[in-house]
Amino acid sequence: MTPQQQSALTAQICAIAPVIPVLVIEDATHARPLAEALIAGGLSVLEVTLRTPCALEAIAAMAAVEGATVGAGTLLTPEDVRAARAAGASFGVSPGGTAPVVDACVAEALPLLPGAATATEAMTLMDRGYTVQKFFPAEAIGGAAALKALASPLPQIRFCPTGGIDAARAPAYLSLPNVVCVGGSWVAPKAALAAGDWPEITRLARDAAALPRG
Repeated sequence: MTPQQQSALTAQICAIAPVIPVLVIEDATHARPLAEALIAGGLSVLEVTLRTPCALEAIAAMAAVEGATVGAGTLLTPEDVRAARAAGASFGVSPGGTAPVVDACVAEALPLLPGAATATEAMTLMDRGYTVQKFFPAEAIGGAAALKALASPLPQIRFCPTGGIDAARAPAYLSLPNVVCVGGSWVAPKAALAAGDWPEITRLARDAAALPRG
């Protein structure tokens, strides 16, 4: 799978809903009911970050849920890519776009959403064939205003901004012509996860799924 083919598939995945939940799962038993709650609210594309010991187990459990499209986030090494693919991830997300991670995703035929924080990084990824990218860490590097400024010189690239985005900030990003969706953790807050409050997560997901895109 070429980077161009990867990017086309990533674009399709990002177009499914306006928000991709960014999930940090501490308890693997939460994975299945969490996926079911988010899907019930209209969010079926789910990113599980590889930041916890049970992340790969959670990916496997979520990938078995009907209707779920599960990705692995925080891909930092080729080993992360191979482990995510083996666990059942349908796509990958990285905070950057290093050659080893990109090459591993090509080898594993894993659609990748690589990260960029500057115009140079975005252009470097575009040269490799990636026209759908993660803009990270969005709020810390200028927010929606910074992303809007990139639209004119880089009209070929569409972004999924993540990092510091919540329900209040999301609409400003989604109104931009170069934003395909946003990523955020607010739809699965720690308190609701800890309490197993799946109806609350479904409510938050439903609100997020209803956000308009520009």
